[in-house]
Amino acid sequence: MIRDLYQQLLNWKESPNRKPLVLRGARQVGKTYLINEFGKNEYKNCVVLNCDKDERIAAIFDHGFRTDRIIADMEVLSGQRIVPGETLIFIDEVGAVPKALASLKYFCEDAPQYHVIVAGSLLGLAIHQGVSYPVGKVDELTLYPFSFAEFVRAKMGEPAYARLISDKLSDLSGLRDAFQETLREYYFVGGMPEVVRDYINHRPYEDLRRIQKQILADYALDISKHADAQILGRIHQVWNSIPQQLAKNNRKFVYGDIQKGARAKDFELAIQWLIDAGIVYKIPRVRKAGIPLKYYEDFSAFKLFTVDHGLIGAQVDAPISEILLKQNVFEEYKGTLTEQYVLEQLLCSFPGDVFFYHDDTSKLELDFLIQVDNVLVPIEVKAEENLQSKSLKQFFRLHPDSSPVRVSMSDYRSEASLTNIPLFAACRIPEVTTFTAVP
Repeated sequence: MIRDLYQQLLNWKESPNRKPLVLRGARQVGKTYLINEFGKNEYKNCVVLNCDKDERIAAIFDHGFRTDRIIADMEVLSGQRIVPGETLIFIDEVGAVPKALASLKYFCEDAPQYHVIVAGSLLGLAIHQGVSYPVGKVDELTLYPFSFAEFVRAKMGEPAYARLISDKLSDLSGLRDAFQETLREYYFVGGMPEVVRDYINHRPYEDLRRIQKQILADYALDISKHADAQILGRIHQVWNSIPQQLAKNNRKFVYGDIQKGARAKDFELAIQWLIDAGIVYKIPRVRKAGIPLKYYEDFSAFKLFTVDHGLIGAQVDAPISEILLKQNVFEEYKGTLTEQYVLEQLLCSFPGDVFFYHDDTSKLELDFLIQVDNVLVPIEVKAEENLQSKSLKQFFRLHPDSSPVRVSMSDYRSEASLTNIPLFAACRIPEVTTFTAVP
């Protein structure tokens, strides 16, 4: 199954300023599969070192960071020649051997001719074990679960994918029914590669739900295996509370909803652990809509989302028939799925920071707010065809240079004060400052 990140890997390979690459992402989002495919297709050979499976790998990095010796040891261990430009060195589960991560600094400085990729789902935790992260010495990419566009390509083929990501939005109206039905299925399947693969291979929906449940169980085991015992219980509490937090009309994270009387200091380490592990996304609030948005971040207020909306459905045991058959499913599950879905598409298509906006004085609140170059793009998520957007219009009156976006079940339309994007085309939101001018 083709992933959009593959093109970025090709760009990395051909870059004259290439550095060792760190591929981040939650467990089971497809990092290992993607890099193995990339190595097989784009290099003469690929040396794969899995730090979690082979204890001998740690010894390679126990005697300093001379890159010529490290390369020689890798050749002995793998039984393969490592030729600059012809061999991809792939160090998987690098979190299990922190010194392997630290060695990237020396590959960057002393041996830039070698093509090195490391991957791991717990990098943010491993770097605290007395080993410095090679800041400025690595390139970084993040792999997320399948976006809806990638899901469309896997299910409907390349032509449908190409239309979704490149056609004028006004030309997508004729495909609304087909895309909407596929979106309904995506709401259930989610984007975890194993679930997507088995869905494409026509496995029963009950089997897909069992796979989702197993992924959740694996995450729980990961938490128990890697987390400090002092915060282990709180990590589970935070993780289990997120679906209920998202189901509220106001999806701002409230500590008291986890445990009566809970305070930030009780759970902030647990939240950070989940963020570092890549299975939770934190979307902070901005108090003021100014550029750059980062200047106005409010560290005391935020929303938490999980890595994949399909897993949320499994986590709360949402009835399969309700998601796949119910006509108003998008409205019914707005709280727990639709806003989560839109965020996932933003993360896959937009390289900048994502915020939500709330002004205490005016009480104006918007689901998301991003900055595209020097333009503010406020985003309101509608899970139905409701075209009332008082908050967006009020925001536009206050900020006439902004480009407001409403995401809803309605077709594309461009008005003076906002642009409506169909829910299935949420991946196109970051283009708003260019396509609003298209007739």
